[in-house]
Amino acid sequence: QGQLVESGGGLVQAGGSLRISCKATGRTFYTMAWFRQAPGKEREFVAAIDWNGISTRYVDSVKGRFTVSRDNPRNTMSLQMNSLKPDDTAVYYCAATTRTIMTTERADFGSWGQGTQVTVSS
Repeated sequence: QGQLVESGGGLVQAGGSLRISCKATGRTFYTMAWFRQAPGKEREFVAAIDWNGISTRYVDSVKGRFTVSRDNPRNTMSLQMNSLKPDDTAVYYCAATTRTIMTTERADFGSWGQGTQVTVSS
């Protein structure tokens, strides 16, 4: 299945920036993605990136503020989050799949990290 480990979460004031990363080990993944889950809410898709880093997808609420990237030689994916809002507060999960078609569907991702907390204060 492979293993995913997130890092870089923390507390930041509204309007600030934060970068979180995901390290993949054990296998090669095609699409990698970030999901997030706020208290009392369903886990939602945030951003995805394909193997080449050419194709990306974002949920509308983060477009223009978040940027997903990956470094294949280091088997890492990152999410640069700018202009953060209190509504961005959530546990952010790294997800990955070996499917060769770009996807943003939660059910398509078979490997998940443990999550990293991002808290944005107002």
